[in-house]
Amino acid sequence: MLGYMLNRLLVLLLAYAYPAYECFKNVEKNKPDLEQLRFWCQYWILIAAMTVWDPFGDALISWLPMYSEAKLVFCIYLWYPKTKGTKYVYDSFFKPYISKHEAEIDRTLSELKTRAGDSASLYISRVVSYGQTRAFEILQLIMSQSIQRPQPAPQKQQPAAAAPQDNSGDSKPSGAGNNEDTFGARNRLRKTGSGVAR
Repeated sequence: MLGYMLNRLLVLLLAYAYPAYECFKNVEKNKPDLEQLRFWCQYWILIAAMTVWDPFGDALISWLPMYSEAKLVFCIYLWYPKTKGTKYVYDSFFKPYISKHEAEIDRTLSELKTRAGDSASLYISRVVSYGQTRAFEILQLIMSQSIQRPQPAPQKQQPAAAAPQDNSGDSKPSGAGNNEDTFGARNRLRKTGSGVAR
């Protein structure tokens, strides 16, 4: 029995890499051989079906001795130039089975597409609704924090002209006293001037 890693590496090389390269060479020819293209399309269809079957087959019959090695040999049998087993397996087993169930498969695929579209639109609407709800909650939180934030109390400013008055006679503050003296002097001048003019 081959080791698991060695067998996996051989499957990747001989079932995928080499056939992919051969298929590439045929596709890139100036005039591709249609029969070869058909052969490689059939090969990749069988490999895809085998890949889909793998998890179930591994669960059911992987306990059989040489199971992994048998898969590797089967893949080589499918493309090997002398056997070209793809044509036989495709025409004898795969095509008749798929042709028999084609209408049912198409109906199931159509239903799955419809359900997937409905599920996707429902999921998207739920995601959008959730996003809107969260955005609204974040906005409310920000607004409530800005409203609750205490405003600094305004500092009381002492007016420059309102200084404590001292009624002790001559000592008047310079700002208020000078204005009062000037105003008083003008009034006295008017009184005396009007008296002189008479």
